Amino acid sequence: MTQPPHDEPTAEGPEELREQVEQTRTELGRTVEAPAARTDVKARTQEKAAQVREQAGAKADELKDRATVKAGELKARAADLAHQAQDRVPAPVRDTAAKAAEQARAKAARAGRTWQENAPEPVRHTTAEGARMARDNRKVLLTAAGVAAVVWPACRRRTK
Repeated sequence: MTQPPHDEPTAEGPEELREQVEQTRTELGRTVEAPAARTDVKARTQEKAAQVREQAGAKADELKDRATVKAGELKARAADLAHQAQDRVPAPVRDTAAKAAEQARAKAARAGRTWQENAPEPVRHTTAEGARMARDNRKVLLTAAGVAAVVWPACRRRTK
């Protein structure tokens, strides 16, 4: 047998010698696998693709979260502007608008009943579905209308 280097202790017995041999084999295996892994283009490409997919997913999640936060901020701002616009409307105008809205609702109810009686079934179904969606998204629609009511006069003043 050859003499071990001075920094490595010699084996005390056969079991320890077997352990050292196994450790040396493991280290040698890693040493041989390293250059082989670098030459495996397909595996490296798949690893890189997985890494890029993971990064893209993380970025998409981040952008989605930022968009959700921004949408919440914009929604709050639109609600604030709508309240400001309502506060600026004089009481007599609000009362007149409320009466007109009530009359419009009554007329719409009559028109709806007439529609239900005379419209074909597929058209009634599609219309009912659209009305349901509008009711489900009422806050969004009212907020958008409020923002439009505030922004539209401001834009008209700037163009004059």
